[in-house]
Amino acid sequence: MRILLTNDDGIEAEGLACLERIARALSDDPGSSSAKRGSSNEIWIVAPHEEQSGKGRGMTLTEPLRVNRFGERRFSVTGTPTDCIVLAIGDLMPDKPDLVLSGVNRGHNVGEDCSYSGTVAGALQGMAFGIRSIALSQGLERFHDEVNAHWETAEAFAPPIISRLLAQSWEPGVVMNLNFPARPPEQVKEVEVTVQGFRGLGEMHAVKRTDMRGRDYYWMSFRGAKQDHAPGTDLRAMDEGRISVTPLHIDLTHRPSVHDLKAVLGGAPPKALVAE
Repeated sequence: MRILLTNDDGIEAEGLACLERIARALSDDPGSSSAKRGSSNEIWIVAPHEEQSGKGRGMTLTEPLRVNRFGERRFSVTGTPTDCIVLAIGDLMPDKPDLVLSGVNRGHNVGEDCSYSGTVAGALQGMAFGIRSIALSQGLERFHDEVNAHWETAEAFAPPIISRLLAQSWEPGVVMNLNFPARPPEQVKEVEVTVQGFRGLGEMHAVKRTDMRGRDYYWMSFRGAKQDHAPGTDLRAMDEGRISVTPLHIDLTHRPSVHDLKAVLGGAPPKALVAE
């Protein structure tokens, strides 16, 4: 099995090293004993040269991209996760991969995170090429450089979950979003298939500061207020220490509104909207 790895935390990230170990623990046949040996997998790594968190599905269109080679199948790109997947499949790899894995992100990607997550974006771009793609994220107790992620949790549970997913057929246009709770493996008891949750408005805000020359600047931040999340959501699963598996797709259409709007805007356009 040929597996392409990417992330949004950068080529040197601990989570990418964790993802490589996860990929090597997989096999062509999820039920075979070679899953433990990992000898049948051809692993390619094409990841951003520097952290690209929060870049979503951004593509680099106004400046050139540079590729750095770190080994036979290991590259960094001076761009986004989307750039990485496009370059990997379009130029760097001799053949398309069988699977794209994106992550393991340092911090979960649930709720609204999915819409601007570079980790999820890497998987979405793999899906756009017709490749089964999975995003993986490891939750944190809190976001701080001194907090150590429980990489061992993602590493323990991701291979068997991915193997089960690969043994199933997926609907076209679907990516799988895996989130592992901020707990050691022995404290994780369940896997839950979830829907994408919603935290509510006002979670993200800008923190205003002033530099030494008296000029204002801003840091984007999260309020992180404790909330009660709906049962069955990825957010609730993280709160309660369960592994969350959410099938995502890129269709942003709100279908009930389509039905309502057709009654108002269907047919010939109003005359005021017709160009003279």
